[in-house]
Amino acid sequence: MLTDNFGRRFYYLRLSITDVCNFRCNYCLPDGYQCDGNRDFLSLDEIQRLTHAFAQLGTEKIRITGGEPGLRKDLPEIIATCKQTPGIKKVAITSNGFKLPQHLPQWLDAGIDSINISIDSLDPRQFHAITGHDKLKTILQGIDMALADGRPDIKVNTVLMREYNGYDIQTYLDWLKDTPVTLRFIELMQTGDNQEFFDAQHVKGSRIKQNLILDGWQPVIRDKSAGPAQEFFHPDYQGKIGLIMPYSKDFCNSCNRLRVSSSGKLHLCLFGDQGLSLREQLQQDDLTPLKARILSLLDDKKASHFLHDKLTGATKHLAMLGG
Repeated sequence: MLTDNFGRRFYYLRLSITDVCNFRCNYCLPDGYQCDGNRDFLSLDEIQRLTHAFAQLGTEKIRITGGEPGLRKDLPEIIATCKQTPGIKKVAITSNGFKLPQHLPQWLDAGIDSINISIDSLDPRQFHAITGHDKLKTILQGIDMALADGRPDIKVNTVLMREYNGYDIQTYLDWLKDTPVTLRFIELMQTGDNQEFFDAQHVKGSRIKQNLILDGWQPVIRDKSAGPAQEFFHPDYQGKIGLIMPYSKDFCNSCNRLRVSSSGKLHLCLFGDQGLSLREQLQQDDLTPLKARILSLLDDKKASHFLHDKLTGATKHLAMLGG
């Protein structure tokens, strides 16, 4: 079992398969994707070895991320590879949903269990202002298709920003009355290139949590392979709400996830100082050296991130590792 020096167990792997993104979200890639590497992304064979090694070390859930994972033409094969790995119980994906109606049937056929879609505003004009794309109608159409199918668990991610959507919580609540999705409000996080934006736009999730509790929302029991969100339900709403609050006290105590970048580097924390390469061990079918390296590198995992000290490590922007 993957266990660090603080007794935390890691059931959950976030696997980036590309750092390319076609959106220009103002909190992540306001100038669009800038290619600053060789784009030598993990191959399907390398992904298969990686997922088998992590599964043999106790990982039960894999989330496929980017950049935008939908830009890889072999994404259905990647989903199927993860899904067919012995020991993996759940395969999820995080996407901007730019072609969700077209992609959804392939993802479902490949065995996807859960889909997270980023929607930072339910107002089409505001959505366009945040992302640089007029895709809200298409994305909502894809979500309706997924809900009608009934197979995938649907979550919607919303990054809180004071001037863009921090005042619009009620619009989301009205949507959740009749829409059975889990909406996760995510606190804006400081990265290497957004300090000024962060200082102007950061909204504390704790204030939203207090209001939810006062309005009768109740906590959902957390599964061992769940992400970092604190989830809440209300008997009068079909949808749920999750809060991801990385600046809250003891946020890192429940950490259960590791990250591997699209170039095959293990990141012990989203805001760690560096990625630790697994590429050499991924070139052979014998998984023993790969598992040994993962276990040895885990000794370096820190008790917490250092965001409170404004130390963001090697993370220039969230597209590097998919958040």
